[in-house]
Formats: sequence, structure tokens, C-alpha cells
Amino acid sequence: MTHPIPPHASALDPATVGEIIQMALSDHVSFAQIRAVHGLHHDEVKALMRTHLAPGSYRAWRKRVRRFADQRANYK
Repeated sequence: MTHPIPPHASALDPATVGEIIQMALSDHVSFAQIRAVHGLHHDEVKALMRTHLAPGSYRAWRKRVRRFADQRANYK
């Protein structure tokens, strides 16, 4: 199942998409920080990650983000 790229994200150049992916994969950058820099809401970041990562990589990333969120009050 293909998920649509958010309208705002579809206008991003490949270098910016790469930067957002790096930020999202980092354990030290929150969704709030990504939004402040690039203006993407967490749902848009998740959709962008889903379209640009392999399915297994996306699932592993979401699992890690959920695990960290359960452990820390102010995480992604």
C-alpha cells in the first residue's frame, strides 16, 4: 500500500528530504525540532519516512520511536 507524500513534503528537494530523514532517524532530534526547522508535522514526517524507507526500516524506526516515547516524556 502506497501512502501519499504530504503536499508540503512533495515540494522539498532531495537534499532537504535527506536532512529530514537524518533528523528523524536521530535519537537526539524531536518531532518538534523537525517542525521548527522544516515546518512538517509529526504525521507528515512519518508519511515521508514511510515513502522513503524500506518497509522493514520504517517499522524498526517506528518501533524505536515508540519505545523511546514510552521511556521519556519529551521524546518524539
